[in-house]
Amino acid sequence: MIDPDRAAAAARRLTPVVRVAPAKLNLTLSVRGRRPDGFHELHSVMLPLALADRLSVARAEGSRDTLAITGPDAGPVADNLVLRAIAATRAAVGRAADAAPLAIRLDKRIPVAAGLAGGSSDAAAAIDAALEAWGLVAPGAVARGPEPADDDPELVALRALVAAQLGSDVPFFLAGGPALVEGRGERVTRLRPIRGPAPGVVLLTPAVPSPTPAVFEAFDAGGPAASPDPGSVARTSEHLASELRAGLDAAALVARAGVLASANDLAGAAAVVVPGLTTLRRALLRRLGRPIGLSGSGPTLWVLYPSASEAAAAADDIRAGLADGSLEAPGSGSPSVVATTPADRASDAAATGPGVDGGEGGA
Repeated sequence: MIDPDRAAAAARRLTPVVRVAPAKLNLTLSVRGRRPDGFHELHSVMLPLALADRLSVARAEGSRDTLAITGPDAGPVADNLVLRAIAATRAAVGRAADAAPLAIRLDKRIPVAAGLAGGSSDAAAAIDAALEAWGLVAPGAVARGPEPADDDPELVALRALVAAQLGSDVPFFLAGGPALVEGRGERVTRLRPIRGPAPGVVLLTPAVPSPTPAVFEAFDAGGPAASPDPGSVARTSEHLASELRAGLDAAALVARAGVLASANDLAGAAAVVVPGLTTLRRALLRRLGRPIGLSGSGPTLWVLYPSASEAAAAADDIRAGLADGSLEAPGSGSPSVVATTPADRASDAAATGPGVDGGEGGA
């Protein structure tokens, strides 16, 4: 007779583990100076978005990890951060589990090199998916945020350690919601979720990369790339973090869009690295009549709306402008235009079970 527990365990090993990997939006980005290690000291309030990649992980039949990618070109597979995340997690686990080779499928929906941290989010999702595939996380559980803290503090510490090794944006995605990110990105403080109906967010990403190292290099060089008022950006970032700690509703957040759209110290540097970005930003402002912000090091521009339906209508208007030539975006390809919302962690939790498609929220 087959042992039911052993049969269930065997079935779990054969069932793919699915994770959604959300994009992030920088509502503020204050650069506090260069650190002795060469990185920059940051103070940034970030939101995860419903726009997300999808990661599926299963035990492999071969002797090494494999990765198949669909969607936007993310560069050479061998260099992908997902494989580095799996390898680093395996090294951290050691002999605590049977860290077998994994077959990974990555469905890319987040634009690449866009200031949305899609690669870092994929890496964070890969850490969690690997831990579940190896039996260290309960099947179907979302191993993010505070959920595992009471059960296994060692697992929480392991995830944080691996995330910090992989890149500055990776630790943010373990927070599972809005967060204040400081240091080079390794210090993450959870903030309260936005209250009330979710606001809408429109993202316009020109088809031209804005590599983060190049943007910081331009920022350090000063001149047109320097922030015109770093003190104001720092105060705005601190104030928003304080408001989200206390609790902020969607209407209040949207009402602050004008201040937040100016609260990115890298905006000038991104405009130097991506010629034409400032022209596009001004054209969008005239067309939409709403503040236009920049996420991270760009080139993605963002616009906040009171509702998802208003964001969707604005996205349609932007597409129409791009199609008829009244809006021109830098780059030789077609820009990405997406209407989305801040991520709902409860919905994401439901979407991470095996076989469930955690799709993006937006056009």
